[in-house]
Amino acid sequence: MPVPPVLSGSAVPVEPSSRSTPAVPERAPDLPHPFPFDPAHGYDPARLLAVTPPPEPAGFDAFWRSWYAAARAVDPDPVVGPPEDERDGVRLHPLTYASTGGVRTGGWLALPADGRPARYGFVIGHGYDGRDTPAPALPLPLPGSAAILPCARGLPARGLQPDVPDTADAHVLHGIGSRDTYVIGGCVDDLWCAASALLRLVPELAAPGVPRLGYVGESFGGGLGALALPCDERFGAAQLTVPTFGHHPLRLTMPCTGSGEAVRAHHARHPEVTDVLGYFDAATAATRLRTPTLVAPALFDPAVPPPGQFAVHNAVAGPRESYVLTAGHFEHEGTRAEYAGLDAARRRFFAHWLGA
Repeated sequence: MPVPPVLSGSAVPVEPSSRSTPAVPERAPDLPHPFPFDPAHGYDPARLLAVTPPPEPAGFDAFWRSWYAAARAVDPDPVVGPPEDERDGVRLHPLTYASTGGVRTGGWLALPADGRPARYGFVIGHGYDGRDTPAPALPLPLPGSAAILPCARGLPARGLQPDVPDTADAHVLHGIGSRDTYVIGGCVDDLWCAASALLRLVPELAAPGVPRLGYVGESFGGGLGALALPCDERFGAAQLTVPTFGHHPLRLTMPCTGSGEAVRAHHARHPEVTDVLGYFDAATAATRLRTPTLVAPALFDPAVPPPGQFAVHNAVAGPRESYVLTAGHFEHEGTRAEYAGLDAARRRFFAHWLGA
């Protein structure tokens, strides 16, 4: 049976062997804005849906397999503090855990407030501003869930490191001279190690059978998720909203207000960095992503160029559900309604794929 198309601002589940193709408006949204560039970058929706991944560098798979193996070898040694808050059906605890390179980062552990065993687990990424509160990740996508809300190394507030910049423009350039030192790889490690910590703390989630871990990430967290998920069989479903790091060759040609602008400026002085960026391209990684994934790209976005977002969306290799947003990183008249719809789509999606 054919799967109905996914409309802009709406979503439906897809069958396990199927993919949804979004039906989107013929034109990019015409939103008044203060930027000296076009946040749609001249791409109409049909052109966005035609964006393909860039050429991949040699040894891409071997590179990421080695990083994943190193992260899985880490003892996460999670340390949980007394509850700090209770709301939205969960009790929130401060948390620290070990990651690669001797890094110890932190975040929050959310456990069901009723004390019952968790039925599902989530790792929930954050944007490039970091996070100093569990909001807006709560409530969790499914009731009866546990979650780790990690802070990526170097970023506020609980991921701060003495040798890593804590602002997006500086952080995104840290270690960029080599694929073996680039901080983005370490941030992917932090997600893998967060999953290890969660399974250590909530062992019922590691029982044999259908994976009961989900991943949620937006912007920075969306791009990291696309890089992390293809290697990690522990996740049964994922949701990526306005994901960054997609199609670096295109991003390097497009002005923006996000971290990509710092990379563009650096590339202008050091064009050889292109070789490093190829290993951290979320669109290339998405061609290996077989975990069922709900992708919410935007048609208009001043911070993350939409062609890069759609490069990730279009490349997803496994079951994919689409929820196309009018705009990302930009408030407009329909923002609240669209994100409410996305929240509902997320709940349906994870209920379907994690077996609620």
